[in-house]
Amino acid sequence: MPQELLFFFLEAYFIMKAQVKPKTRGFVCVTAHPEGCAAHVKQQIEIAKNKAPLANGPKNVLILGCSTGYGLASRIAAAFLGNAATLGVCFERPSEKGRPASAGWYNTAAFEQEAKEAGLYAKTINGDAFSKEIKEQTIKTLKEEMGPIDLVVYSLASPRRTDPETGETHKSTLKPIGEIFTGTHLDTDKAALVDVSIEPANPEEVAATVKVMGGEDWELWMEALSQAGILAPNVQTVNYSYLGPEITWDIYKNGTIGKAKEDIEATAQRLNKLLEPQSGKAMISVNKAVVTQASSAIPVVPLYISILFKIMKEQGLHEDCIEQMVRLFTDHLYSEQGPQLDDQGRIRLDDWEMRADIQAAVMEQWPAITTENLKAETDFAGYQENFLRLFGFGLPGINYEEEVELEVDIPSQGVKA
Repeated sequence: MPQELLFFFLEAYFIMKAQVKPKTRGFVCVTAHPEGCAAHVKQQIEIAKNKAPLANGPKNVLILGCSTGYGLASRIAAAFLGNAATLGVCFERPSEKGRPASAGWYNTAAFEQEAKEAGLYAKTINGDAFSKEIKEQTIKTLKEEMGPIDLVVYSLASPRRTDPETGETHKSTLKPIGEIFTGTHLDTDKAALVDVSIEPANPEEVAATVKVMGGEDWELWMEALSQAGILAPNVQTVNYSYLGPEITWDIYKNGTIGKAKEDIEATAQRLNKLLEPQSGKAMISVNKAVVTQASSAIPVVPLYISILFKIMKEQGLHEDCIEQMVRLFTDHLYSEQGPQLDDQGRIRLDDWEMRADIQAAVMEQWPAITTENLKAETDFAGYQENFLRLFGFGLPGINYEEEVELEVDIPSQGVKA
């Protein structure tokens, strides 16, 4: 064998297999473990399968933002609790030159494999869901392979969005409005409490955040699906939100992200009119605080979650994404009595988190937490474990000292990447 060819094969072998360890940069982990991600997906599937199957669940489900967090949990609940066919849309990075793929890529590969073994239709479109091209590709797939959709889950999360009409790229910000924000933040890298101060957003930053995180793209999707005649009678669509306690409001509910959430609620009202011919409904589900890449980036929230988790676990009330989505499907979307809504027309899956006794306990502990007692008095360990599990680390039964195959096939993509 020529020496050049030998070097090529040796290089290819070592690129395909490698030992993968977590590498974090602030609130982002830049590596993901393929076997760990698969194990995490299987854990969530088992939680869904442990519930009684839905008697009258969805048949065909479109999940926009299907690869991580609440979107992935929604897909799992639809498939393994409702026995539904699912089409997912996400924007994930494959492995390349010895670099692991993104966690969402590995999650999607594992989900599709599990769905295939269960005899369920599952296909994924990987690309920019904000674009016209991906909308057109999705609609083509629905028409050719699935048929009318009876549930559309919108769970896209991105720091930027390119407007499909103007071509302008907008970037979101996490800033207060009107006044400087000052507060206590948990530096998760250093396990230390630090003081933070954030300047207020200007009007352009507020508008850009609404463009990225508001309801405009949700509305564009539903309009496109409606115009294509691909929505089933009694179709439901749900978008996810969060309110949180007053201690987070300056940076969240009353900040730039809060303006985007207000826009989503206004969009839901418009979509209800759009869906009237199908007797359909658009809803907002206000979910519980969980560990995600997005929540880790918001000042105050990591400390709040660390305190909250300890209290809710002690009370037997703690839920992660999959438990929340199982409750959404069983107690609301597909319950005999239908969705239970608050006075503003929202589903409240944060009801246990926002119980008066839980919030009183959080507020009692908050001022007493210091860097020195953080690990003893909060569930910071649980916070860190949840964060690493998002990327496939810390799962039981996985030997993280072994080299693993980095290139993993997403079955519906047709090729390894």
